[in-house]
Amino acid sequence: MSITTERLASRILRELVHIINDVIKNTKIGYITITETKVTRDLSYCYVYYTIIDDSIEAKEKAQQLLDEGKKEIRMKLAQKVNNLRKIPDLIFKYDEALAYGNHINKLLGDINNTK
Repeated sequence: MSITTERLASRILRELVHIINDVIKNTKIGYITITETKVTRDLSYCYVYYTIIDDSIEAKEKAQQLLDEGKKEIRMKLAQKVNNLRKIPDLIFKYDEALAYGNHINKLLGDINNTK
């Protein structure tokens, strides 16, 4: 990533943290945490990685569905906040598996320590 795309990704991350939980108000899912954003070189797409507290399959699917349904409103609010761009990148939401993987590794390490 170039400096421009890194700065844009950082700015989008800061803004999306506030916007997403204003748009997505679902008590079953809870708080959606944005972990990372990556903007493509041509600035046309922005990959938004998120996590939720409940890591069940149903909750992940519901969160993805709500984010996809609210994408237009989220993008419009983002355009109001980031007004120095000619075109706001299309948002692509992806669940961040890194946290779940880290928890799985910690559990395995804990099991190994308990068996000694």
